[in-house]
Amino acid sequence: MLEELLIFTRGGLILWSSCRALGVASALKGSPIDALIRSCLLEERSADASFSQDTYALKWTFNNDLGLVFVAIYQRMLHLLYVEDLLAAVRKEFSQIYDPKRVSYDDGFTDVFRQLHLEAEARGEAMKKTRQSTLPSSRAPASGGGKKLSALGGRAGPQGAGGGGGKKGGAESGKDDSDSSDSGKDHNKLTNKGQPQNGLNKDSSNARALVVDNGKENGDPNDGAFDVNTLRKKIGGKKNGKKNDAGKKAPTAKAEPKKNVKKDRVWDDQPCKAGKLDFTDLADDRGEEMVEQAIAHQGDSMMDKDEALSSDSEDEDDEGEENAEAGQKKKGWFTSMFKSIAGNNVLEKADLQPALKALKDRLMTKNVAEEIAEKLCESVAASLEGKKLGSFTRISSTVQTAMEEALTRILTPRRSIDILRDVQAAKERGKPYVVVFVGVNGVGKSTNLAKVAYWLLQHNLSVMMAACDTFRSGAVEQLRTHARRLQIPIFEKGYEKDPAVVAKEAIQEATRNKSDVVLVDTAGRMQDNEPLMRALSKLINLNKPDLVLFVGEALVGNDAVDQLNKFNQKLADLSTVPTARLIDGILLTKFDTIDDKVGAALSMVYISGSPVMFVGCGQSYTDLKKLNVKSIVKTLLK
Repeated sequence: MLEELLIFTRGGLILWSSCRALGVASALKGSPIDALIRSCLLEERSADASFSQDTYALKWTFNNDLGLVFVAIYQRMLHLLYVEDLLAAVRKEFSQIYDPKRVSYDDGFTDVFRQLHLEAEARGEAMKKTRQSTLPSSRAPASGGGKKLSALGGRAGPQGAGGGGGKKGGAESGKDDSDSSDSGKDHNKLTNKGQPQNGLNKDSSNARALVVDNGKENGDPNDGAFDVNTLRKKIGGKKNGKKNDAGKKAPTAKAEPKKNVKKDRVWDDQPCKAGKLDFTDLADDRGEEMVEQAIAHQGDSMMDKDEALSSDSEDEDDEGEENAEAGQKKKGWFTSMFKSIAGNNVLEKADLQPALKALKDRLMTKNVAEEIAEKLCESVAASLEGKKLGSFTRISSTVQTAMEEALTRILTPRRSIDILRDVQAAKERGKPYVVVFVGVNGVGKSTNLAKVAYWLLQHNLSVMMAACDTFRSGAVEQLRTHARRLQIPIFEKGYEKDPAVVAKEAIQEATRNKSDVVLVDTAGRMQDNEPLMRALSKLINLNKPDLVLFVGEALVGNDAVDQLNKFNQKLADLSTVPTARLIDGILLTKFDTIDDKVGAALSMVYISGSPVMFVGCGQSYTDLKKLNVKSIVKTLLK
């Protein structure tokens, strides 16, 4: 049964509702339409076949020329076959009576919908009966074919088995074959002749392996195996002989000459400068390195600087492309104008495919995951199909503009990512603001945690580090070094401790000391490591941090999809609370090493729906900045 059918504009104005028009109270639980708009239509996933929310399934279609959206809602367990047919019919009929100045169609379209609904239900019942009638006929040949195959293989019954054995009994007596059909033939042959033991002995004796030692056959075939004790004695004797020989020669052995020590290299016949080559920091009484403090001043963090849209090199590339395009326009100006006027004004899927294929290849060369690039192109095609193309407008430029808008919409955060404001709000409540850094091994969680701490210190906030990586050797010492350089406290309990308990005690300590922010460092873990993922889920559920940051490499390609999907899935599956806590934001590291391969940012945001909050772009504490959405989109489409 169809729960509801809605028709609304892309601006959100509801033009017609089946429940409202038919005078039936809507029995929908929750807000499936809002979830569809938020999680699918705004995320450029409109090319998907359907969307599920709680117990409901939703299907939709567009009229891109008029800017209309048609959505059907029904119970997910029903599997209605006529929904797509009904949506197509409703779109066709409603598009004919649509007037942009009109805002209600309850009177003029209700009777039409009733008729369309009845016709679609009738077609759906006919399709169901047709499927049910074709199922028995399609299964009959399969069972018959199975009988024929079994009869041919000699396994179906005694007649097939006996026939196979009777025809080829004498020819197969001397062969050793592991095939099941041949073993069946041999069995029947032996049973008929009444000599099972002799035949089995022949086959087994031929199948036994022979032990070869120094190129000669060793052992009798009737033994069935080689003598292990004899072999051990031979090997042991050889080893003992070698040991005895070595023992005899030991007293007469000469002392080994001293190894040559590597000398310093001399360049251009210049005298060698005697100086300190070991730059390791001195250690104090506790055995810890005495490092210089970095808080003196390394400069302002790049987080507080507004980045320009593009660099000089990008501007030069753009100028070169513009000159090339201008040359092409001069060369074929009249031809392109004629095609624009005389061509098809309504865009069809076949017209969009060449431009979308080129766009997909371009995105993949920028390190966008293949699955994401394909879904984006399908979504753009769904948003442009049926739209009228204006005069003097090329399809490629229309597709490019639509993709640019889609990428900007995806990468632009849909919620506030102002951490400083959130810290002040937590400070007013008398609680520290807790940030947990998670991610796979070797992506730079500890280093970028120190960069975030440096940025927070510049805004006069008190920060405390929590060393909850109790798994990796040297993790606590690494964080301790950063804390000493930045002159901030660190809470540590050593190794092989429960990280969830360590984080809880760190938050309690920060509350007593009135620290503003607690930065929790966790162990790196692969997305398939369930014990470590379970420990991470326990840490998050027990301490309820204000922000869960996923730290990922900008170098990653297709693996970004797998990492974020499985991290979120594991956190949801292993959660002990009804509303599981997932990843809230992304910190991209090693962004200065990828040149124009910036596709990882798009892949991660598209998969998780979480914004990129920080970008690591160097090795010093100041090398942390915001994501420039316009620059990323421009680079992706360049």
